[in-house]
Amino acid sequence: MRVRRESAIQIKTPEQLERMRAAGLVVAHTLRVLREAVRPGISTADLDAIAAQEIRSAGAVPSFLGYFGYPGTICASVNEVIVHGIPRQDILLMPGDVISIDCGAILDGWHGDAAISVGVGEIDPVDQALLDACEKAMWAGIGQAVPGRRLGDISHAVERSVLASGEYGLIREYTGHGIGTEMHMEPTVRNYGQAGQGPVLRAGMALAIEPMITRGERFTKELTDGWTVISADGSRAAHFEHTVGITPDGPWVLTALTETSPESSATAGVSDVR
Repeated sequence: MRVRRESAIQIKTPEQLERMRAAGLVVAHTLRVLREAVRPGISTADLDAIAAQEIRSAGAVPSFLGYFGYPGTICASVNEVIVHGIPRQDILLMPGDVISIDCGAILDGWHGDAAISVGVGEIDPVDQALLDACEKAMWAGIGQAVPGRRLGDISHAVERSVLASGEYGLIREYTGHGIGTEMHMEPTVRNYGQAGQGPVLRAGMALAIEPMITRGERFTKELTDGWTVISADGSRAAHFEHTVGITPDGPWVLTALTETSPESSATAGVSDVR
């Protein structure tokens, strides 16, 4: 498999982005099924089993399972858990909870990676505003994934969007990343920073753009399991992510189901930009 690299950032051919799109669609379909499965009383282990079935039935392999020893197919992060929540049979979703589901799949050697945050039943409007602000920030970053711009333009757009939405804690310790033949690659995609800084964005790059925010402070704490990351002040969190390919025509959201624009996606909550 020939993949060109520039400054350690993997550059894909159009055909290789098409193959990433196939992996991305596996993730997109799995997250749609999981969104529909979220309900009071279901365990995060049940959601994990559903994800495993969906991914493997599509001929793909879960990206997360066994990754540095991670024990689940998905990350299922409930309420104050920001990221990397391990699915467990004894974690049952309750009405009013918020759960973030992070999902990855490998198909024919190419990765897709995306995350959604979902309310369980009717949720507090303040929690819904949190989810909306996080998703909006993700789309603001995606809108900057254009050839000729800089990586810092994505980071700055995410940060600016979060600040405009309210007083949220914008997580700094955990970031987005390059993606392709591996799940985590160069470059690091921060959710804060200065516009006009960093590598020039080029057609053929693929990035996972993933803001994480809380209702309180931005500080985090990792639990003793070595994976679960919570807000240090116990405030609720949200996490959204898409894998985005950069094309001569702009961003192509590889982990989305439908084709639309960054502007309409930010309001509609659905997603495929090309």
